[in-house]
Amino acid sequence: MGYEFELTDTAEVGATPEQVWEAIATGPGVDSWYMGRNEVDGGTGGVVRGAFGEYRPEHRIREWEPPAKLVYGGEPEPDGRKIAYEFLVEGRGGGSSVVRCVTSGFLPGDDWEDEFEAMTAGGELFFRTLVEYLTHFAGRTALPITAFGPPVGDWDEAWTRLGTALGLSARPAEGDRVRIEPAGQEGVVFAVNDQTVGVRTADAMFRYLRGFHGAMVVCHNVFAPGADAETEEKTWSDWLNRVFG
Repeated sequence: MGYEFELTDTAEVGATPEQVWEAIATGPGVDSWYMGRNEVDGGTGGVVRGAFGEYRPEHRIREWEPPAKLVYGGEPEPDGRKIAYEFLVEGRGGGSSVVRCVTSGFLPGDDWEDEFEAMTAGGELFFRTLVEYLTHFAGRTALPITAFGPPVGDWDEAWTRLGTALGLSARPAEGDRVRIEPAGQEGVVFAVNDQTVGVRTADAMFRYLRGFHGAMVVCHNVFAPGADAETEEKTWSDWLNRVFG
């Protein structure tokens, strides 16, 4: 049967349209708020490539109008699965902008609900991260860090364990002040939903996600100079196994 969807997120940010464009239309910019590692071959007909674990999407750029409009998406798969992204950027007074992101596509099969729920929760977190990036880190470039933990059997317990690891007495809530280990940084929870938690510190944005295949996943953006991807990913992999193993 399947499901055709369209989701829209909108926010006003204290960044110029040019700063927003840098964040959404360059590889280093996308690395600084989205998931995994990204490359952008700009221009109409170009390609946006991603790498998140074994997931390696390629999306053709259909509209490229800097700094106002960017549209890209993959070709439909044999079962009809498809996804596309449209970013619209409107300049406002005082160096601010309104950013709108429209995510649309089709999920095949009769069991699309779980995938749609995970995609919606993840999309909400990533858009919130984009807003945080433009508000607090515009112009800086992050190192993206991805690590996968062991399978989780009880997600209510897992979120409580995360809260304990962050120095809380319960599962994290938006606005909580926390301490990130093993990074050793103080931060604030900027986003929470049923499947994700996002924390901002002075030098990073740390995200914790319920992986679609049943593991806790960390998907961080680290701005600290000299950070090494291999070292960071091993450190966080060990941390995930210690907290959720």
